[in-house]
Amino acid sequence: MMKKSVFIKWKNEQLAAVIDYPTNLEEGKNYPLIIICHGFIGSKVGVDRLFVKAAKELTQDQFIVLRFDLSGCGESSGEYGRTGLHDFINQLETVIDFACRVKHVDPEQITVLGHSLGGATAVLTAVNDKRVKRLILWSAVANPYEDIRRIVGKETVRSLKYRSEIDYLGYTLTEPFFESLARYQPLQIADRFIGNVLIVHGTGDEEIPVRYAKDYEQAFSKRACGNAASYEIAGANHTISNGGHFTDLIHITRKWIRNDMKITLNQNVS
Repeated sequence: MMKKSVFIKWKNEQLAAVIDYPTNLEEGKNYPLIIICHGFIGSKVGVDRLFVKAAKELTQDQFIVLRFDLSGCGESSGEYGRTGLHDFINQLETVIDFACRVKHVDPEQITVLGHSLGGATAVLTAVNDKRVKRLILWSAVANPYEDIRRIVGKETVRSLKYRSEIDYLGYTLTEPFFESLARYQPLQIADRFIGNVLIVHGTGDEEIPVRYAKDYEQAFSKRACGNAASYEIAGANHTISNGGHFTDLIHITRKWIRNDMKITLNQNVS
């Protein structure tokens, strides 16, 4: 698998990204793209190398995979806690802009895979960006403010009433950061996305409730077009760290996207 490290300019910051290519890349041929969007204080590597392993598997199905660090995370410049969910959406849009110009990428076949808060970011971006043809949600956040406040600690977040910032695992978080989370409810606008959706969640997720998988499935089912498939992996934690659970996750994902690509291509031909 060939890799290429790049930096993508966003405002005054540089977003670090890695592009993973299929083996035996053919000159003159374009390939479908999967963009991976990480979650709260995450990175393009993922906990226990989740996204590195995923990219390796997905490139075997002739996808190009682009993984990137949000501003202030991983190797990207900036301060994470001084941005907000609106910035994450804008950064993902900027990455899509960049990806559409990458050699060998088919700009008509873009999938966004979001994990945790990245799942909410993916939904919120895709409803307004017609370039996103399909969504894959792993352990997706459904209530950004409530979910992240619970992870950080409600009392800790409440202390922002009399403090300008709080520290969480070395990240400086501000009140505007949490205010931005409160402005968005992805479940309420999910029905605006017209593409197909895969939702996967572990029943052993200790951070984000597994019931969100059904909540998202129900939200997407209200649409006049587009299908949504929901799967639960028994015992899997939030980051799908167990080897067997990852095998289940990637099997479900690869099978679903292969089938969806076949259906899409057949529809385009007919």
